[in-house]
Amino acid sequence: MNEVTRDFFARPVLQVAPELLGCTVSHAGVTVRLTEVEAYDGSNDPGSHAFRGVTARTRVMFGEPGHLYVYFTYGMHWCANLVCGSSGVASGVLMRAGEVVDGLDLARSRRAGVRDRDLARGPARLAKTLALGRDDNGVDVCSPSGAFVVRAPFRDPPTGSSGARVRTGPRVGISGLGGDATAYPWRFWLEGEATVSVYREGAVRRPRAVDQPTGR
Repeated sequence: MNEVTRDFFARPVLQVAPELLGCTVSHAGVTVRLTEVEAYDGSNDPGSHAFRGVTARTRVMFGEPGHLYVYFTYGMHWCANLVCGSSGVASGVLMRAGEVVDGLDLARSRRAGVRDRDLARGPARLAKTLALGRDDNGVDVCSPSGAFVVRAPFRDPPTGSSGARVRTGPRVGISGLGGDATAYPWRFWLEGEATVSVYREGAVRRPRAVDQPTGR
């Protein structure tokens, strides 16, 4: 397997996302083979954090491709994206699920009592298993001396490194226009993998009784 270059990420997100399946990501002593990802296309995508432009939270997504966009959600979880495309135009691939292939004992210590197949099954679990958090936002994954490494086997779509077929469908937990399965079938996963997360529709949020800022 080979470490990916910046050119790999400097392409449209819908090209990058399925090609990340079967790749491995390594950080803090644990390596995960990606089995499920989701694509987010900035201003072209109502499901993206960057849909309405640059904010303090999304600034990394508008930067150079090949960096991590790590964000906090639901007041308790970190999740991580790989920034794609070109500088000034936000897009990224959410690392949604994977299989721990190295550092299993360390991964188990970070997710005590969890079955091995569930250690990185879901974006928050994956981030915790890899010990990703606030300080990793903006990290350059293409740096030769970087702490976060992405390695990709050479292969031809539409199969992953294991030869498994790549499947597509609606993104998990996205409501509104971005959750439209016909317009945005932008979740990609390897068929038959036990670590792929269970699909659930996004909940439609009701207006608050008192108008308060949401932080998004």
